[in-house]
Amino acid sequence: MKIIGIKIKILTILLVGFTSLAKAQSGYQIGEIVTDFSLNNVDGKMVSLANYPNAKGFFVVFTCNHCPYAKLYEQRIMDLDKKYAAKGYPVIAINPNDPKAYSEDSFDNMIKRSEEKKYTFPYLFDETQNVAKVYGAKATPHVYLLQKTKKGLEVAYIGAIDNDTEDVNPDGKIRYAENAVDAITNNKTPKITQTKAIGCSIKWKNEK
Repeated sequence: MKIIGIKIKILTILLVGFTSLAKAQSGYQIGEIVTDFSLNNVDGKMVSLANYPNAKGFFVVFTCNHCPYAKLYEQRIMDLDKKYAAKGYPVIAINPNDPKAYSEDSFDNMIKRSEEKKYTFPYLFDETQNVAKVYGAKATPHVYLLQKTKKGLEVAYIGAIDNDTEDVNPDGKIRYAENAVDAITNNKTPKITQTKAIGCSIKWKNEK
């Protein structure tokens, strides 16, 4: 009986391990509850989602310094925070890149970028890249809209900020991220909950 009990425990441990591995590989899906993180901000302080008890949700945006797409969307990320932070949905920007791949993405350069552009939101360094892996982030920028519910912070939208990367077609622009949060604040389900994030691939450590 003891041997059977040990085998069950081993199988349970393996199952939990495989589940965690699958989560790291696939990332969060719409409707899932996220776990909190604690990452170093450009001001030297550790930041968690729990630091915002009055927030109704968040725009968690994986972005960086060097990527041309991240630069194209930089002002729009700043505009998201300017428009929605006061409504309870602040931006939390996270740089997941390995700075050895692009020195422009180093923590020191993150500080400089934040100061130059006068970011009104945290700019966090995912040094271990664990947060990006858990979320399933693939590109910079990659947006995850979180909504606070009784169960926790639920993923409401994943993908691009809009469909106009070059920002040249205001009349035909579909503002995915804004439309999603506007729907939520009106107690509606977003019509579009997932799109493809257009941007540079995340620069993973030990990547060949």
